[in-house]
Amino acid sequence: MEYIITFLDKNGLVFAFLITGFIMFFSERISKTLTRGKIPGSAISIFMGLVLAYFAGLETLGKKGIADIPGFSGFEIMGGPMFRDFAIVSTAMGASFAIIKKTGPIGVLSLFLGVIISFAAGVIIAYAMGITDAESLTTIGAGACTFVVGPVTGTALGASSDIIAISIAAGVVKSILVTIGTPLIAPYIGLKTPQSAMIFGGLMGTTSGTAAGLAATDPKLVPYGAMTATFYTGLGCLMCPSVLYFLMRAIL
Repeated sequence: MEYIITFLDKNGLVFAFLITGFIMFFSERISKTLTRGKIPGSAISIFMGLVLAYFAGLETLGKKGIADIPGFSGFEIMGGPMFRDFAIVSTAMGASFAIIKKTGPIGVLSLFLGVIISFAAGVIIAYAMGITDAESLTTIGAGACTFVVGPVTGTALGASSDIIAISIAAGVVKSILVTIGTPLIAPYIGLKTPQSAMIFGGLMGTTSGTAAGLAATDPKLVPYGAMTATFYTGLGCLMCPSVLYFLMRAIL
């Protein structure tokens, strides 16, 4: 048994891709047989991955999750920032600049609306929970935009580590909700064209959640949604520690 575990650790990344492949295979089978294609296989596989990550986190006390389990160390690389950023950047290769230009001012407007609405929602919830200082409210509101904007804003404003952790948690929850919810609501909001995907990415932000959700809806839409979601993160990092922070100070 020890030999097998050592062998799997030495070939960890290959084994991680193998496990992921099995999850995707069974998810596609479940999608076709149990839901008759109404729920995409990729959405089921994402959900199964989240469940697996949750129980692995309980087993390992949340340090590295499943990567701490002997034989599964390859998931640390597969789920790390290198592969994540590579996947996000590579999606832009499938985008058409001609289609991007057709979105026009509406795409830009969606970015500002997305940041402001998410920020306001985070601030309202934080205020209702008893947080009243401008720095903490701004940091948590920024976290509601994405789990990247939150710590960037908190560090810039000198927020405490506890508040920064809350902002990251808020962004992670949003990312999971967008990932799972996108394929479920896509038919009802007309999410089926590149233009609609760009507007959706601008409103939702959270590049990882938007990309995963669109992949479960229609892989052809991923480059467009991921592109505006990336701009969303940059815009949030600019607005939250500056304009929105001064606005919060003025209100309070």
